[in-house]
Formats: sequence, structure tokens, C-alpha cells
Amino acid sequence: MADSKREIERKYEATDATRLPDLSRVAGVAAVEHHGVSELDAVYYDTEDLRLAADSLTLRRRTGGADAGWHLKFPVASGIRDEIRAPLSDTLPPDLAGLVRSRVRDTALVPVVRLRSARDVHLLNGPDGEPLAELSVDAVRAERLHGGSRSTAWTEIEVELADDGDPALLDVVERRLRKAGIRPSAAPSKLSRALAETSPKRKRQREHAAPPHTAGDHVLAYVRHQITAIVALDPAVRRGLPDSVHRMRVATRRLRSALRTYRKVLDRTVTDPVGEELKWLAAELGVDRDQEVLDARLRTRLDGLPRTLVLGPVRARLRIWSTARRSGSRRRTVAVLDGARYLTLLHTLDALLADPPLLPASADPPGKALARAAHKDHKRLATRLAHALEHPPGPDRDAALHDARKAAKRARYAAEAARPALGRPARRAVKRLKAVQGVLGDHQDSVVAREALRALAVQAHAAGESSFTWGLLYGQEEATAAARERELPGVWARASRAEIRAASGG
Repeated sequence: MADSKREIERKYEATDATRLPDLSRVAGVAAVEHHGVSELDAVYYDTEDLRLAADSLTLRRRTGGADAGWHLKFPVASGIRDEIRAPLSDTLPPDLAGLVRSRVRDTALVPVVRLRSARDVHLLNGPDGEPLAELSVDAVRAERLHGGSRSTAWTEIEVELADDGDPALLDVVERRLRKAGIRPSAAPSKLSRALAETSPKRKRQREHAAPPHTAGDHVLAYVRHQITAIVALDPAVRRGLPDSVHRMRVATRRLRSALRTYRKVLDRTVTDPVGEELKWLAAELGVDRDQEVLDARLRTRLDGLPRTLVLGPVRARLRIWSTARRSGSRRRTVAVLDGARYLTLLHTLDALLADPPLLPASADPPGKALARAAHKDHKRLATRLAHALEHPPGPDRDAALHDARKAAKRARYAAEAARPALGRPARRAVKRLKAVQGVLGDHQDSVVAREALRALAVQAHAAGESSFTWGLLYGQEEATAAARERELPGVWARASRAEIRAASGG
């Protein structure tokens, strides 16, 4: 079974002549404990076209040292990576295979580099003997196994913070190393350095993407950004990281919205079937997320009540009800990501970027074309809001306001996509439309919460428990919905004024 570790480290250049300074004089370090030299042998795996390396992921099988096994590393920030570990085996463990699936798809993983290191380890200990950081001097020999046949070697110093250590220590250690003439490494990882130095061709200068000029350029840039987000968030969802399901669902919705909004730019006969698959994926991701939001809302409501108004085993019933509804939801989400339908969707998105179905209007200047499309979505929102507010309060108005909420999201996403071309007016429109979406979203969450509270009240009554508290919470949600309906016209008026300026370019 794989486990996870947050790795915070810094790398420095070194040579055989490099001498470490006395690090026991570093503030907070009481002693430096030498642990000797260990031999490490690691084989790094990737696709033939190095998809993992392109996204700064590393996957290796390492023997030797205290942590022999399979290691998969995800970048978090500069010098910070999440390392997922699995026991040593001859083949890639299924848990790790799932975490790289969105990038690898059904392409084979092959050995690309072998790194053999002689690691000289020094522990920096605190006053009580607790480890603060580990400093190692690594003599590295790299051999290219695929895509080249060259070898290279170098020596580097690596300082890794101990679990729960203070990152400020790394700054203090770095100052001490710099005083000794030791400089930070230019390479973010051993693998990236090995690939660069063993490339069969002279390393090319990185090509920078041309700035977008046409409407098609801007739409494709937005589409590409959302597809990249879906692929990158896949392993986070599998790992159960906070907010990952929500973020992946939003990227899916943004992508679908862009395909629908910019039908004058991208051929809908190609994109409509893609949109249907994105709708399916968003719905699957929503099973767990919607219940999570509802649970948090009901718990917050309950926590806000005086104890004297909580009658009966209310918290226990809410916990049991929530557990029953969420049971197996994460397993279901991972099963969706492992399924053939999702894999086919990822391939389809690749094909969409490789050969985009651009229409003649894609060559138009972006300002006019994107503003026109965003304005159309804004008019749709205006129509749905007017229709919703014609209904008297009740289920019909609730349903119509929910439809308006969907239109608000689409209008907001249209303005987001147009923001690089339209600048400040689009940013203003996004901000105001987000406020409209927030009001409508809270209203819809109240509708869903009332349905749940009624069901909980029925269950409590059937079990002979008091349903007073559930009724009280129902009344609070009813009042919240009414307040949001009163707030809506003003929020919408401000959004309308922002949209007029965005559409006119002023």
C-alpha cells in the first residue's frame, strides 16, 4: 500500500574538492551526526516522449538505503514535492499506476535513466537530539537507458528538512553554505539534470508560445488551460486531497461552457459530443462533492443553535445519515477515473487540441468576437432571471432560479475566457457575475438543504424522536432563501452595468 510524504529540500552544486562548513554552528543545530555512506541504485521510468518529465513528475524504482521501493514525486512548489512511496516489487504497483494514468493513458512506461549514487549522510540534530534536517553529499553516476546512450556524473549536496521541521532552518543552512562558496544547483532534480546532460542532441532553447492574436487563439488557450487542469488534478482526486474534486469539476464545467459559448469559433458538430462527455464527468464528480457541501452546511447550521434548542439525538442522526449517503462515494469516483469512458474522453481532448475544429470566425480579432459571445451568454442569463422572478415564491421559482444559476456560471466563464483579450472590462464583469452566481448558489444550496432537513425530520418522527430542531433549521433555510431573493435584483443590476461596459469595450 502506498503512503505519502511531503519532501522539502534544496540542492547545491559540489565537486570532489568541496568541503562542508561546520554546520553545528548553525542556529538551532546542536550537533552534526555522520551516518556514513550508502549506495543507492534507482531506475527512472517514463513514456518514450517523456510525459512525466514534461510535468516535472518523477517515477523511480530504487534499491539501497532506508527507503528502497517505488517512489512517485509530484511538484508542489519550488523545492517542495509530495513523494508517494510503495514497497519494492518487480512491477509498478497499481496505486502508483493509477496516479500517472491521466498523463500516461495506455502508453507503456519504459526505463529512461539509471542513477547510481554514493550518498554520504549527515544528520543535523537539535538540542534534544531530534533530527532537524538531513544533509547528504551525493556522488551521482547517470546512464541514459532510452532515447540516448550517454553517461554523465556529478556531485551535489542535498539538504532535506525533517518531518514537521521549520522551513526557516533551510534558509539558515543555506547562508552558511553560501559563505563556504557552495551555490544552489540549477537543476530542480537529479532526473532533470541527467536527462539534460545525456540528451543525444544539443539541448534546444525552450520555445515560447506565441501570444494569442485571433479569437481562435484566445479560445484555444482557455480550452488548453482547462484540459491541463483536468489532467493535473486527476491524481489529486485519487489521493483524496482537499478541494481536488471541486477543482476538477470546475475545470470540467469551464471547458464544457467554453465549447458551448464559442460555437462561432469551434465547430459544434465536433465539440457538442465532447460537451456531453464533460457533462457526464462533472455529474460523476459531483456525487461526492455535493454531499460534502450539504454536510458542511447542515453541521454549521446545527453548531449555530443554542444547546437548549437541540432536542433529541440530532447530531447522531445527522452523522448516520451523512455516512450512509457518502459510503463508497470516493471509491466510485476513482472507479470512474479508472474506467474506459474517462480514458476515451482524455484521448478525445488530446485530439481536440491536436486538430482544433476552427471555423472561419476564429480568425477574427478577439475583442469583437469574444465580447459578442460573452454578451450573448449575458442576455441568456438576463432572460432566465426575468423568467424566474415572474414566478411567485415556491418550487417553480426555485427551479427557475437554479436554471439561472447555471446561466450565470456560463456567463462568468465566458467573461473569464475573454479576459486576456478584453482586459479590465472583462475582469469587472467576472467579478460582478461571480457575485450573482454566489447569491443564486446560496439560494440553491438552501433548496437542497430544506429537502434534506425534511427527510431527516421524517426519519426522526418515525423513530419517535423530536423533530423540533429539524423544523427550526428548515425555517432558517427558508429565511435564507427569501433573503437571497431580495438581494438578487441589486446584485444583478451591478452585473448588468459591468456587462454593458465590457460589451462596448469601455
